[in-house]
Amino acid sequence: MKNLKNYLEKAGYSIDDETKVSKMIVRAGIFVNILITIYLFYTGYYRGDSFLELLPTLIGVWTVLLFAIILGLWILFYFFVDLRIFKRRLDIEEVLPDFLMLTSSNINAGMPIDQALCYAVRPRFGILAKEIEEVAKRTLVGDELKEALLEFTKKYDSLVLQRSINLLLEGVDSGGKIADIINKIALDIQNTRTFKKEMAANVTTYVIFISFATVAAAPFLFALSKQLLIIIKSIMGGINFEGTGAGFSFDASAISVADYNVFAIFTLSMTSVFSAMIISIIKKGNIKEGLNYIPAFVVTNIVIYLIATKLLDIMLGGLF
Repeated sequence: MKNLKNYLEKAGYSIDDETKVSKMIVRAGIFVNILITIYLFYTGYYRGDSFLELLPTLIGVWTVLLFAIILGLWILFYFFVDLRIFKRRLDIEEVLPDFLMLTSSNINAGMPIDQALCYAVRPRFGILAKEIEEVAKRTLVGDELKEALLEFTKKYDSLVLQRSINLLLEGVDSGGKIADIINKIALDIQNTRTFKKEMAANVTTYVIFISFATVAAAPFLFALSKQLLIIIKSIMGGINFEGTGAGFSFDASAISVADYNVFAIFTLSMTSVFSAMIISIIKKGNIKEGLNYIPAFVVTNIVIYLIATKLLDIMLGGLF
């Protein structure tokens, strides 16, 4: 539970009792199971099923399914918290160069390092501003600046932040020109960011190709395949194979259009998810930073598929 508390603190949540999270997730799982049980009783009543007939299903719901639901809720919880930690890290890295430059200016103005850090805080720095204020509070009550800063860096899995603070502390220990060191750190971070943007611009062609294949070509081809299925079922359904001496038969109802619709939407959704991940890796270098692409890709894919299906149905529907 201590690890859970530290994990939540990294995401910006502060809780006194770590067991509250576990209790909430278990209660949510039980609530979902109650809804499922009500649904089973409701459908069983209209089918005329007795309680004994429903009992095996209910046992499965309150054992295997309950465990699966609670496990799934834990996975979603950790996914959400991990994503929040990642976004907080990005927010800090985004404003870190500006903060360091202001700190360097304050040191050049004659301030000691602790005051320079404190007076460099601006409201627009958001999370970083709150963290530096927390560092300042700790130094005021007697903690060493080095310990407070190192404790701050441990809260975020950011190599940029850790290396910047380590270089700053090494400069303080060695007695060098702190202002120049901090200014160079800020410039290096900005140069690295610019280099990453240039690299992302160089692979724009690949992003365009993947986006077109996923968002435009795939939905249209699936819609065309659906119309082909309808046409084949219409033609073959009207042919009588009896008495022809053919050694095979054709069942026009073997594949229903509704089943194909489910297959197409599921396949397009999965394709959208993986395409968004690939594009995120190409542009950002990681999957997490491009998770916002996934809903847009999935919704756009399905909408284009439905529109293409309707248009092809209007164009080809009267021919067969």
